Amino acid sequence: MLDERKVKLMTRLALYEQTQGREDFKISEYYRKDYAGMHILFSFFWVTIGYVCVVALAVLAGLQELMAKMSMNLVVMLGIIVVAGYVALVVIYSIVTSHIYNKRHREARQRVKRYNHDLTKLLKMYEKENR
Repeated sequence: MLDERKVKLMTRLALYEQTQGREDFKISEYYRKDYAGMHILFSFFWVTIGYVCVVALAVLAGLQELMAKMSMNLVVMLGIIVVAGYVALVVIYSIVTSHIYNKRHREARQRVKRYNHDLTKLLKMYEKENR
């Protein structure tokens, strides 16, 4: 005979496995710092590529003005501004990325722990039934 609690529990477990579970299981394979660090590294890589593209477009757009007013002081000042902007952008993106992916890992681990708890509960139901 079917136990209604057991059916509800199995349904909840199966639904979790097919929806959030796939991603949560992948995330929970990593340590929190490793998971966040990996995404910070990816963020650094993509921010660098994006920043280089934006700076290149800005230089190309203002190339005539830059060539007309060319002086060593202007080049040094623009270089400092570009480097300071890059460093600030990387720091901001790293902090935001770290916060987001630490939170994602923590939430995924909580859902996986709840899933494991429900699996244990289901196993105990089966053991109780087989006695």
